[in-house]
Amino acid sequence: MKSLRRLLSAMLRVIVMIANRYVALLLFESISSDRNRPALYREDVVLLRASSDETVRRLADAHGRAQECTHRNADGDTISTRLMQIVDVATALDEDLDEDAVDLYARHFRDLDSYRVLDPLLEGEPL
Repeated sequence: MKSLRRLLSAMLRVIVMIANRYVALLLFESISSDRNRPALYREDVVLLRASSDETVRRLADAHGRAQECTHRNADGDTISTRLMQIVDVATALDEDLDEDAVDLYARHFRDLDSYRVLDPLLEGEPL
């Protein structure tokens, strides 16, 4: 029995070593029952481990669906959050997560003004 456990443990370590790390960008929408409140959109950056591109997409979708929820806020409004889209899935830029600083994902854009509109925190605007 011990030798079987050791074998299974060794096999699991090999599988983990084979798996790649990926980064997924998930887009969520939160809608309030108060129709006077605009929708709020959220982008999550998720680190995933998978053995293939196909597997990681399924993992990203399952992770995003697990985040969907409905709750009441402090004002008593019902807030519903749903996964809208998997925006991107890419292999993590750095595989060694034991470093003090690790690059996981990068994206490029051409229009800084549009980027500022996208992220209200850049202009100091509260969410």
